[in-house]
Amino acid sequence: MTKHKDDNIYNDSWLYILLLTTLVILLEALKTYTFSLGGINLTYAIFPLPVIYLIANYITKKYGPKKTTKAIAISGILFVIFVSMISFSLGEKIVLTSISGEFFGYIASQYINLLVYTFLLNNTKSPYILIFINYLFSLVIYYLFYTLIYLHMITLDTYWQGYFITIGIQSFICFGLAYKDKKIPRGIET
Repeated sequence: MTKHKDDNIYNDSWLYILLLTTLVILLEALKTYTFSLGGINLTYAIFPLPVIYLIANYITKKYGPKKTTKAIAISGILFVIFVSMISFSLGEKIVLTSISGEFFGYIASQYINLLVYTFLLNNTKSPYILIFINYLFSLVIYYLFYTLIYLHMITLDTYWQGYFITIGIQSFICFGLAYKDKKIPRGIET
């Protein structure tokens, strides 16, 4: 019995799952490093966050929503393990609100992104503007859940300025990512 070349199609989705997980962990590592913009301190984590949605959307487009669901679950679990291990290794208490704010923000925004993106792929021609709005909507959902956990931060004078500056910077990033997303050829049909 001879095997045809098409019988063993190499599935490299695990590479993208690993990339997504790595970016989520990088996001956590960068959150302590800040820069100042107009008197507002912003974290460097604002830059890789939109790219996380691009990677998830790439997985959805190439391998289907089931692989993306798996990728979100794996990256979320490994994020919690990473934060726990770092806290333990530094001899610090594991702060549940710190983990839960980012974890639930990440999970909720990724699944909403997945639902909307899958809808766009299956029911529209995925117009650029809708892809761009989906990226922004996912970011707003992330910060909504994150803020609900850290509700005391809203009382700070610069919170809302920082929030809108962050969304503004990320919208420029999303503008380019939506363009890149539109160029990705579709793989496995859902």
